[in-house]
Amino acid sequence: MNTPILIWGAGAIGGSLGVSFLRAGHEVTFVDSVAAHVDAINAQGFRIAGPIFEDVVKAQALLPEQVKGQHKLIFLCVKAQHTEAAAAALAPHLAEDGVVVSAQNGLNELIIANAVGVARTIGCFVNFGADYLEPGVVHYSGHGAVVAGELDGAITPRIHALHRLMQDFEPKAVLTNNIWGYLWGKLVYGALLFGTAVTNDSIADVLANPAVRPVLTQLGQETGKVAAAEGIQTEAFNGFDPAAFQPNAPQSLIDASFNDMVVHNRKSAKSHSGIWRDLAIRKRKTEVLAQLGPIVEVAARHGIPTPLTAKLISLIQAIENGQRGLTMDNLAELAAAGKGV
Repeated sequence: MNTPILIWGAGAIGGSLGVSFLRAGHEVTFVDSVAAHVDAINAQGFRIAGPIFEDVVKAQALLPEQVKGQHKLIFLCVKAQHTEAAAAALAPHLAEDGVVVSAQNGLNELIIANAVGVARTIGCFVNFGADYLEPGVVHYSGHGAVVAGELDGAITPRIHALHRLMQDFEPKAVLTNNIWGYLWGKLVYGALLFGTAVTNDSIADVLANPAVRPVLTQLGQETGKVAAAEGIQTEAFNGFDPAAFQPNAPQSLIDASFNDMVVHNRKSAKSHSGIWRDLAIRKRKTEVLAQLGPIVEVAARHGIPTPLTAKLISLIQAIENGQRGLTMDNLAELAAAGKGV
């Protein structure tokens, strides 16, 4: 795929992808709404730190209002809560035969398709570790699953081309005919990450803690049940086994998946989730409503109760508003919400 690439959202995900594509010889332009970040990239280059590679690459960056012309390949990499606004902003710059690739967390493909059309939307699943550190600098901290797929499951020439491009970032990138299975699987896993983020412990330490595994299991199984009601066959990745988060899963399977997730997360230089960084370091709103809110909404349509997911949303919002601290007591309160269900 030799098409010039527009990366809309040059944070942790977009920065890691875009710099990797530049290093592989592709033409890349970054778009970001943070003027200081754009200015730093243009003045000093885009720096990637971390154990995967260290590099500073010359790159062009623009504010959204500075984008001109039509583009055939746009990666949308903004936080989930900003998807609708970003999709509306990029839509005039998407060529008629162009595509938007959602390299995000959540079910953002639905929002993008509403803005630019299903035919111009491609699904993408990412689970690598990265953090935005400061203007012009992103920390790429750990390998993780990268998957591309057409929304209807078709195996097309353009999805083959995109898959080859993604291999320039992650050689083990996967081409799938079940992108929704990965995206819903990430929602289950994402619920667990939101659970770890209400404490100050690392992802691996929380997942390894036998005292909190029961509440995390119940939390994950809520989303797993909703996915099943939607007819989704969730997919495994990076130690996460979706079968462990179906109702009545055997304890041996649950324990094995938690243990595998701990092993995967201990390999990453990223000890805490981006959710935790938003709460503890950057003091800003998280993606909680954009990621977990749809689970509650879809569950309601199926008549499925989701008390833990709803409670976790309220806990995260209280932390965002400065009404709660980051403590293991939050997981105890979450567990209380699930008793008797």
